[in-house]
Amino acid sequence: MSDTGRQSLTDKAGAALKPDSEKSTTEHFGDKLKGKSDSAASSVQPESQKSTSQSIGDKLSSNSNENEPSLTQKAKNAVGLGGNNV
Repeated sequence: MSDTGRQSLTDKAGAALKPDSEKSTTEHFGDKLKGKSDSAASSVQPESQKSTSQSIGDKLSSNSNENEPSLTQKAKNAVGLGGNNV
């Protein structure tokens, strides 16, 4: 379960694991919009108010807004599925 206003870990994983070449333009746009929205919510929400799963999810997806690729993106890049860093 995700925190209010946040993208669930299941949704994040599903978007990250599907190759970009198999996504429609609508899916690309939706993923980017959801990612930006979730990143903004992550920045606003104090760490003390995050659930354990959301805190871990933020660390895995690099929602600390440090312009570093997430661990998921690094893994995708390593196996050639990275495409662009969305």
